[in-house]
Amino acid sequence: VQLQASGGGLVQAGGYLRLSCAASGRTGPIYDMGWLRQAPGKEREFVAGMTMSGSTTSADSVKGRFTISRDNAKNTVYLQMNSLKFEGTAVYYCAAGTKLSTWSGNYDYWGQGTQVTVSS
Repeated sequence: VQLQASGGGLVQAGGYLRLSCAASGRTGPIYDMGWLRQAPGKEREFVAGMTMSGSTTSADSVKGRFTISRDNAKNTVYLQMNSLKFEGTAVYYCAAGTKLSTWSGNYDYWGQGTQVTVSS
């Protein structure tokens, strides 16, 4: 499975971005998908995830602002990020695994990451 993340960029605080993660190879609704992020000098942290059946979960820090969704027909997962905060500056990664997890070590496949920079 290959994952290609896109959609990052520079945005002012309070703005929005939508990240996309296109999957190729052995895909379809057979993996749980997650978005994780890593800020400079910090560990990678879970942001949001969606199971194959459509259940979602997200970190407390982004609840109510970020929404994960997937289009199985397009093999694409999205992360809609609204009301972005300065602390949201990070490289955002999409990942796929057999079981949704907040721990990065449980994911089998990773996209290359896309930079999100939020200016204050």
